Amino acid sequence: MSTLTLAVRDSSTMLRRNLLHARRYPSLTLNLLLTPVMLLLLFVYVFGGAMSAGAGRSAYIAYIVPGILLMTIGSTTIGSAVAVATDMNEGIIARFKTMAIHRGSVLFGHVAGSVLQCLMSVILVGAVGVAIGFRSTDANILEWLAALGLLALFSLALTWIAVGMGMSSPNAEAAGNNAMPLILLPLISSAFVPLHSMPGWFQPIARYQPFTPAIETLRGLLLGTEIGDNWWIALVWCLGLTVLGHRWSRALFNREGK
Repeated sequence: MSTLTLAVRDSSTMLRRNLLHARRYPSLTLNLLLTPVMLLLLFVYVFGGAMSAGAGRSAYIAYIVPGILLMTIGSTTIGSAVAVATDMNEGIIARFKTMAIHRGSVLFGHVAGSVLQCLMSVILVGAVGVAIGFRSTDANILEWLAALGLLALFSLALTWIAVGMGMSSPNAEAAGNNAMPLILLPLISSAFVPLHSMPGWFQPIARYQPFTPAIETLRGLLLGTEIGDNWWIALVWCLGLTVLGHRWSRALFNREGK
């Protein structure tokens, strides 16, 4: 059996394992998914009148949904950090390393499973957005595909960071706490209010963090707003975080059990 065939076979097995775990223990995924849904409903129906600055609820729904979709990815990947930390704490990963399986398949199973869960969560939250009035009438098929690609790439980037956080945490509780910035960063981005409405000293912080360029790019693709330089800044963030998270996770994985 070739190395590639072995890698694909073992990676598929690890992917099925992680998806089965998510299906058997849905409470964590449900709790993480409820956070962006509740924030969406809260900001639209409670704060929307004040935060829309007179533009109307429908306009604010269109503004906030892209940010909530990116926030959904951040919250979903927290579950990956907890799952990896649980495997580390229970010694499963150390046991896998002693077996005749492809070494990279262990991490691939967590990453691929998390990306699939992120995309399914985005679809569910997007359905809630459509149910309360979100519409994207200006986007063509290529823009929809580009938006889906951005969401998938962003999911991959945050998942690798979450896997590194999980592997470096002593237990599942610590992993969940360490990964909380993945759901808190959208709160200090352009997800809920425009950058120009923020204090001048705070605008650079909100502008150059990973979520803001991705949110503005998604808004441009779905709503036809100006994208500007945000698309390539978002790509740089995604690729940079993916490489960083991958190298960090592989280093911790290779060190485990030595």
